[in-house]
Amino acid sequence: MAVTDHVDLNGFMEGVKKRNPYQPEFVQAVQEVAEDIFEFMQDKEEYHSQQILRRIAEPDRVVSFRVCWEDDAGNIRVQRGWRVQNNNAIGPYKGGIRFHPSVTESVLKFLAFEQTFKNALTGLPMGGGKGGSNFNPKGKSVREIMRFCQSFMTELYRHIGADIDVPAGDIGVGGREIGFMFGQYKRITNNFTGVLTGKGLEWGGSLIRTEATGYGAVYFLENMLATKGENLEGKTAVISGSGNVATHAAEKIVQLGGKVLTLSDSGGFIHDPDGIDQEKIYWVKTHKTHRRGRIEEYVEAFPNATFHAGKTPWGVPCDVALPCATQNELLGEDAKTLVANGCKAVSEGANMPTDLDGVHTFKHAKILYAPGKASNAGGVAVSGLEMSQNSERRSWKEEELQQMLKDIMSGIHNSCIQYGNQGGGYIDYVKGANIAGFKKVADAMLAFGVV
Repeated sequence: MAVTDHVDLNGFMEGVKKRNPYQPEFVQAVQEVAEDIFEFMQDKEEYHSQQILRRIAEPDRVVSFRVCWEDDAGNIRVQRGWRVQNNNAIGPYKGGIRFHPSVTESVLKFLAFEQTFKNALTGLPMGGGKGGSNFNPKGKSVREIMRFCQSFMTELYRHIGADIDVPAGDIGVGGREIGFMFGQYKRITNNFTGVLTGKGLEWGGSLIRTEATGYGAVYFLENMLATKGENLEGKTAVISGSGNVATHAAEKIVQLGGKVLTLSDSGGFIHDPDGIDQEKIYWVKTHKTHRRGRIEEYVEAFPNATFHAGKTPWGVPCDVALPCATQNELLGEDAKTLVANGCKAVSEGANMPTDLDGVHTFKHAKILYAPGKASNAGGVAVSGLEMSQNSERRSWKEEELQQMLKDIMSGIHNSCIQYGNQGGGYIDYVKGANIAGFKKVADAMLAFGVV
């Protein structure tokens, strides 16, 4: 085997930037992984000679398509849709569909790249993919959303399948949207297969899928705290977001004896010094999901709380923090504030919610810091279990699934320790997650040859 000249990290990243102009989110995701992988690969010639990291950082394919639909006023509307199939070395492409105005090819490429490592960490046979559209479901009628979903699936159906690519929900895509898309897939193909996850329980869905990402982030947080002989009992938590992940993370923290102080949305955050208990969490779920309301209205229902318009919650002193909203919501200065205020642990519920400056700040401070590819893998883990249930034509009980979720999060935590233990009681969870995920995918790619 020919020995190649090893390019250094800076040279590699220059190549990534050159090949992906105007795609800052994707470049950021690759940089965060490459910083750890280059050191790991230093004495492993086969990874260099086979250009493994370069190949993982180049999606297998990016499918882009036009989505035409008609609004309730009879106007023709045109959106753009994508499906990024990043890597299927260890299983069918797997990853969510996102409907949000911020969706771009760069955002979806970063999410598919992250998903590749996240899925590998679960131990389940799933590759990495992601899709979506710049369609904004907010303010749209149910029939408009249905027509858009049907049009989106009319193009997407030819690129997916139970053993090819299995999408799921994400921001802007919940059970309702999955239902509309699955119905259209079934109508076009005349097939009832597990081609989407996050389905309704009546037609192939899995118990605890809704709770899995938020619960999983808290289970991972528990595992981290246990390495210091601590737990969540009596600890204060700051959480961003108020959707599915945030509310279920809050719910699990309350169940484990913690006190949740904040939730947020794109308009700002609410701070409730009395604690956001189960009753208040239920109010938020109902208000946000069914009434499509804003988080600022929380203070009308619970007057002791305050609303902070246009701000993020990271200045509120806390023991633990869970960013559960969106990418790059926690910046370097926010990370410094959290550390200065005595925050002991951060568990990411969103995908890449901390920017590179923030990541470096947490690592330098040596606090317990879990990257999203490890801590928010609970959602895709239960999606993988839903795929298994669909293949077997069966459904597991909630107790079984809860235990499997706990076991998977514990397994990911152990993998992070294996590759991230820096000695002296410090575990670099970012490094551990990056190396563990990379190694599994890379070794499969080596087995297949140059394909």
